[in-house]
Amino acid sequence: MNTRARGVGRTIWVATRAMALLTLVLGIGYTLAITGIGQLALPAQANGSIITDRDGAPVGSSLIGQSFIDDGGNPLPEYFQPRPSAAGDGYDGGASSGSNYGPENEDLIAAIAERKTRVAEFNGVREAEVPADAVTASSSGLDPHISPAYAAIQVGRVAEARGLPAEQVRQLVAAHTQGPDLGYLGESRVNVLELNIALDELGG
Repeated sequence: MNTRARGVGRTIWVATRAMALLTLVLGIGYTLAITGIGQLALPAQANGSIITDRDGAPVGSSLIGQSFIDDGGNPLPEYFQPRPSAAGDGYDGGASSGSNYGPENEDLIAAIAERKTRVAEFNGVREAEVPADAVTASSSGLDPHISPAYAAIQVGRVAEARGLPAEQVRQLVAAHTQGPDLGYLGESRVNVLELNIALDELGG
């Protein structure tokens, strides 16, 4: 009986020491090491890819989109607008999701038609010129990018609202257009927040 009790006690002691050691090495040591490497090698990414304004104040993240609307929920004409978001009330990181509607869903079809009309009127273009990302949300609802095509139809409206030459705004869009990753992965895209910050720095 005593031998069995000693065996059980020894097993518990070994398991306890192993758990304590693994907690120190993997739970604390590994976490501190990876955090340290991240802060040294990629501090911006490790801290959320935060974007700051000219005064150094954080205004958002390059990884998460945000809306540019007034207090009434209306899009601000002097800013480039992002694609729609199905995450909560829009770009809610705590409610990341898409609409989950299929392409033949009547509600989705009606919403797209309504958005297309609204986007076309807001930007003064024909509905046929409105690209798909202007009227559909991303699967996460947090996509910070729009297509160059969507940015292009907004140039005239933004230039007029800011009293800037359209060509100057168009060049700013071109400067903030990112090509596919590694030259072939994905599509060209424009980060809306970064573009709008550059607009504010430009003036108008």
